[in-house]
Amino acid sequence: MSRSKAVDSEHFDIVVVGGGHNGLVAATYLARAGRSVVVLERQDHVGGAAVSAEAFPGTGARLSRYSYLVSLLPRRIIEDLQLDLELVRRRYSSYTPLPGSDAGLLIDNTDRRATRRSFRRVGADSDAGGFAEFYACTSLLAEKLWPTVTEPLLRRSEAQALVGDDSVWADFIERPIGEVIERFAQQDLVRGVMLTDALISTFARAHDENLQQNKCFLYHVIGGGTGDWDVPVGGMGAVSGALEKAAREAGVVIRTEAEVTAVAPNGVVHYQQADGASVRLSGEYVLANVTPGVLGSLMGGPDAAGFAPSSHPVAEGAQVKVNMLLSRLPQLKDPQVTPEQAFGGTFHINELYSQLEDAYGAAESGRFPDLLPIEIYCHSLADPSILSPELREAGAHTLTVFSLQTPHRLLREADHDEQRAALQQAVLSSLNSVLAEPIEDCILAGPTGAPCVETKTTLDLERELGLSGGNIFHGPLSWPFADDDDPLDTPARRWGVATDHPRILLCGAGSRRGGGVSGLGGHSAAMALLEED
Repeated sequence: MSRSKAVDSEHFDIVVVGGGHNGLVAATYLARAGRSVVVLERQDHVGGAAVSAEAFPGTGARLSRYSYLVSLLPRRIIEDLQLDLELVRRRYSSYTPLPGSDAGLLIDNTDRRATRRSFRRVGADSDAGGFAEFYACTSLLAEKLWPTVTEPLLRRSEAQALVGDDSVWADFIERPIGEVIERFAQQDLVRGVMLTDALISTFARAHDENLQQNKCFLYHVIGGGTGDWDVPVGGMGAVSGALEKAAREAGVVIRTEAEVTAVAPNGVVHYQQADGASVRLSGEYVLANVTPGVLGSLMGGPDAAGFAPSSHPVAEGAQVKVNMLLSRLPQLKDPQVTPEQAFGGTFHINELYSQLEDAYGAAESGRFPDLLPIEIYCHSLADPSILSPELREAGAHTLTVFSLQTPHRLLREADHDEQRAALQQAVLSSLNSVLAEPIEDCILAGPTGAPCVETKTTLDLERELGLSGGNIFHGPLSWPFADDDDPLDTPARRWGVATDHPRILLCGAGSRRGGGVSGLGGHSAAMALLEED
């Protein structure tokens, strides 16, 4: 076949553009319902951001390279698709050192007395009750709203009635989250712990009137009806692997190294194979498991019949992710907390309430914060299976670091390599500020002698995964319910996956309720099409 010759057109009931976890969820549901489904994936593997990789070749460690924890994947999807997937609950919620001291706040999910003593150690004994009351409110939201995410959208007034507590609703849904945090807690450190869930990949202030921080916070505290974040045994690759297996067993056709170049409102899709051949196929419906921004650009190509993509707000990512392989966990300045405890949950560093505000101000003025707010996860403490037997025997561990308040707008193509290196060093310096020894002394050297550290910026995510602006949510987050006057007159609208074109549906994180490793975008798209039929 010549490189310029187009392959004869094929037709499927469903064409899924993008083989990330949401696309696989949608494809599997629909194939099990008897539809012919093809998934087109640009990379040589499926899974999107939910993958594992030997980031440091020859070491025997497979890290969750991009996403890292699971909270929003409903048990219903796991059971419906019969996914062979094990999730592990972490004992410790978080550890947060108090800057300028050798003490920190350790939140122990199983020992309330220990947690109360920890509040006392950081001078926040009076905040312990408010902290518990604050999270009792989020537990109510989780209990009431979580079961709705696998159903058609409620309207705002219906969701409020379901929650059944107008004061909780007003605090978390209608007013900036900073107001309620400041009412429930007084200490800078405690307020910071409460705010961080509102700022994951969301460049915002606690008091922003657009409430993007509230939306981000809500999704971080309702998962599973509890807000707990679990570790997938085997890493994120186990999630995408289980989904790929389920999809293939259901009869889904998966084509990798198939880069989609155009999507038309009539269901015609063009893609290019690795050998350069152009392929044209069509579907009764096209499910877009790409960002709305990418979908808009694809819909300006051949067969678009003059289509001009409608504007869609693009939200930038605001994080840097650093993966590390350590020979051992580092020692802390805090003599009363072990490294296993501190790294056993979410390790917050330089995330005081005031520091998060200062970091925002620095980034808004055009520079990265001097002291990066970061949080750390140690997957291998909960799940050592991602390490080779030799690494486990030697006491090695992985660390995943995620920064806050580091927006995409500050990155430049021209000197990205230098910026990436500077951000990596800034992350290490931030971590070192709370350690009793330099983290560099604990980083394992790979077979070539190079330290096992890799850094992924939002620009890397845009290039490698097609995430517009490096935003892991594909765009601005929306509430998990519709406004009272929103039109919900079609299945696609009722499930939050509609576009301007009835045969083109969103099925990724850009759909309503779609953010995070949840499968909800894929589930909603599949349910909308099954309801349509």
